[in-house]
Amino acid sequence: MPTVREIEQSLFDLAPREGAMAWDNVGQLLGNPEGEVSRVLVALDITEDVADEAIAAGCGLIVSHHPVMNCKWLPVQTVRSDTPQGHLLLKLLTNGVAAVCMHTNLDVAKGGVNDCLAEMLRLIDPGPLGDPEGLCRMGTLESPMPLQDFAAFVCKSLGCNGIRFAGAGKPVRRVAVGGGACEDYERFAIDAGCDTFVTSDLAYHTFLDAKGKGINLIDAGHFPTEDPVCAKLVSYLTARFPELAVSKSASHREVIQYIKGE
Repeated sequence: MPTVREIEQSLFDLAPREGAMAWDNVGQLLGNPEGEVSRVLVALDITEDVADEAIAAGCGLIVSHHPVMNCKWLPVQTVRSDTPQGHLLLKLLTNGVAAVCMHTNLDVAKGGVNDCLAEMLRLIDPGPLGDPEGLCRMGTLESPMPLQDFAAFVCKSLGCNGIRFAGAGKPVRRVAVGGGACEDYERFAIDAGCDTFVTSDLAYHTFLDAKGKGINLIDAGHFPTEDPVCAKLVSYLTARFPELAVSKSASHREVIQYIKGE
């Protein structure tokens, strides 16, 4: 059976460590590098439910997109059972579950988060948007669509619980995509001549200014825009390690709920 180290290296073949942003924390973050693994669980995040799922299934490794520890928004200062993060880390460690996390390096990688998102939205000939990090992608639709129809298509394709959008009074044809929180890349979508940008976590004023900037904006949610890469990771690891039992988490799903007003 492959070791955690061997699986980590294989994932770095797909998404090289050098592609990660300077603040990021990628690679093996928990567990024994030489531990042999027979079962792997893939999830966008390592939550308590995902940890319980992995333990119940006998998985020795969780592969996730978002780092389980030491990122800029949640630095690890203590590991205590009376804190949410400490409780999770202790649960994983005491049950012998390792963690390998591929974050911004997987965002920029060929075949990574944003290529998977472009594929899900059926963009033709998707390529780099032109942002300095090489993060986002852009492509064209087979034929133009009204914004509301395209928004409904995005919602259905990504399995969103709901989406937010604002229009610039133009049909959708040339589309930029940025999985997760890519609001800062809106200007590159505009500079590239895109009429529409699909991403997540957009601020109110970004929507408010959309018409004046001449771009349609669709906020499809952080989880829905990034989760498609998990299926890619499952197929990738299965092909690389046929002896492994690799599965996508059944417990982890979009947590944000929407209710429509009267």
